[in-house]
Amino acid sequence: MIYTDTRDKSVQTDFRTAVMNGMNSKTGGLYIPTSYPKISSSYLSNSTDPSFRELAFEMAKPYVAGEISEDALMGIIQDAYPFPAKVVPLDQVTYVLELFHGPTCAFKDFGARFMARVMSYFNRGENGKLHILVATSGDTGSAVGSAFHNVEGLDVTILYPEGKISPLQEKQLSTFTGNVRALKVKGTFDDCQKLVKTAFTDAELRKKFRLSSANSINISRLLPQSFYYMYSALVAKNRSRNDNHIENPSIIAVVPSGNFGNLTSGLIAREMGAPIAGFVAATNDNHTIPDWIATGEYKPRASVQTYSNAMDVGAPSNYERIQSMYTLDQVRTLFASYWTDNAGTLKAIDDCHTTTGYTIDPHGAVAWKAWNDIRSGAMKDLVEGKKGDYTKPGLTPNIPSWANSIIEQKAVGIVLETAHPAKFGATVSKAIGSNPVIPDRLEKVMLLPEHAIPMNANYDEFKAFLMETL
Repeated sequence: MIYTDTRDKSVQTDFRTAVMNGMNSKTGGLYIPTSYPKISSSYLSNSTDPSFRELAFEMAKPYVAGEISEDALMGIIQDAYPFPAKVVPLDQVTYVLELFHGPTCAFKDFGARFMARVMSYFNRGENGKLHILVATSGDTGSAVGSAFHNVEGLDVTILYPEGKISPLQEKQLSTFTGNVRALKVKGTFDDCQKLVKTAFTDAELRKKFRLSSANSINISRLLPQSFYYMYSALVAKNRSRNDNHIENPSIIAVVPSGNFGNLTSGLIAREMGAPIAGFVAATNDNHTIPDWIATGEYKPRASVQTYSNAMDVGAPSNYERIQSMYTLDQVRTLFASYWTDNAGTLKAIDDCHTTTGYTIDPHGAVAWKAWNDIRSGAMKDLVEGKKGDYTKPGLTPNIPSWANSIIEQKAVGIVLETAHPAKFGATVSKAIGSNPVIPDRLEKVMLLPEHAIPMNANYDEFKAFLMETL
């Protein structure tokens, strides 16, 4: 497989280079495959639910061909995924894809654990450590820390915005020792992301250290997340026969979105043949991408703090990949986009719990609200010409190609639940009046001492820290 660059399509490189470099230090661009191979038709036509790990192996093979042997790849996948992705029905036409069954109770475990094992495989025989720099708005850091902790040959520095993530998320991040350290930055996630991106283009740092990224700017984070899109779409397709009796339903993936790496992974799965008709990009008050879809102008801005903090991103990195894969018209055909505010998020948590009995986290709640509004008349209003104001919460006024399947009740939704609700207990309790049950693996973290290092959002200070510490 050949990989190119979102900013320079003349670039051609291999998987190892794309993974180990993280991004192209010469252009600042992100690596993407030059093609998307189709999954075997036997998987797409099978009437029984697939094995997640077998499907992951089949999807990963063409992207690593000639660089990781099939035996080694299967070993990586088996070691990375001792936990499942669960597809849970909420009602006749709605499924929740639970992505919180990994060690840190967030969807980032799927990408981070695969990436850590791939990097360790490629780092064999290298002189010195590979230094991983990662910015997090919540769950990425803990997933990366967990996945990379005590992995030989790898060293990790995690940056997070102090005071802008949940207490449990911060506890998960700040308690690592050994080869993993956390910096609590006085600023926003965008400040953290800018520090990391600047470091990657710093020639002096690159000369002294071997640097890579574990954010969704790294292609080895995105590719494994495509596995659960393919898996859930095939499961929903099979189960629809009994759950709703819709013949060939339009499957809509409803994705809580911040940095847009998760949704980009869904696009990769669709390019590989996943039976997904379209996507809903569901965001909070940080609605840069919905505004771009509405107006045609991409205007990154400072992020604002919300209840769904992992989505508090004002300048989404993976906008570059989406723009590289599709024209704006194609995006408008494929996506519906939707945003809500904090009040809407709380109401969504409550509505989901009241109507279905399911306790959803603030990120999944944004997706649930988007899906519920779309199927309850918002899409019909849009098709009939009742366009709302894109600067206010609701559905962006573009009509995707799958709009009529919603109106004709021929669609099913897969709502991505990206984190366990216990990670946001205070917000969930505010919405429904009770705290979600905390899994044992999260309770144990709360007893650990914290080791986070304070840092200003100043590149010179950050660089000096790296030069002295790594």
